[in-house]
Amino acid sequence: MTVAQDGPHVRLRYTRVAMILHWIVAIMIALNIVLIWIVELIPEWLVRPTIDTHKSLGITVMGLVLLHLLWRVANPPPHLPLAYKSWERRAAKTAHITMYGLILMLPLSGWLHDSSWKAAAQVPMKLFYLFEWPRIGFVMTLEPETREAFHKLTGRIHVWLSYAFYGLFVLHVSGALKHQFWDRKPQLQRMVPWGKIDTPDRRDVA
Repeated sequence: MTVAQDGPHVRLRYTRVAMILHWIVAIMIALNIVLIWIVELIPEWLVRPTIDTHKSLGITVMGLVLLHLLWRVANPPPHLPLAYKSWERRAAKTAHITMYGLILMLPLSGWLHDSSWKAAAQVPMKLFYLFEWPRIGFVMTLEPETREAFHKLTGRIHVWLSYAFYGLFVLHVSGALKHQFWDRKPQLQRMVPWGKIDTPDRRDVA
């Protein structure tokens, strides 16, 4: 992670665009988790629309995260305070990279899983029922037995990735709350547009 500086001033918060993208993605992921966990509890006539919405949200999240990564390249995030232990800074960086990877791999594995569904050719996927979203062509041309095996494999991978994401998400939130309330550092204020962050101690910035 790097620090963005403007003369003697150190940027303490993420940019407004980064904040917006972060919270939109977070809300959409939370909604997607809820949808897939309730799918077995809802009436049969709601199952297909729920699954289709789950797919649409996943594809949208993948696009937004790619946009977010491009924004991070052009607008590096603020540096973590040097008051944090070195292992905490390394752990935070590793967790962020891993989380971005999981957020991208989850919809990709879901897309592969959906494309290998035996009824994919007969049931088009529509993004939020607005327009048809393409399946992955080479997957749909696999031999039936290979395609079915691939469908099962990508389904399992999608589930495994989801559990890995749940665990990393808990660590991510726990770390932010620990810094905010135990270490008394303005961690949450870095990602919200309101509130105030006091001018940092020189030991806190690079």
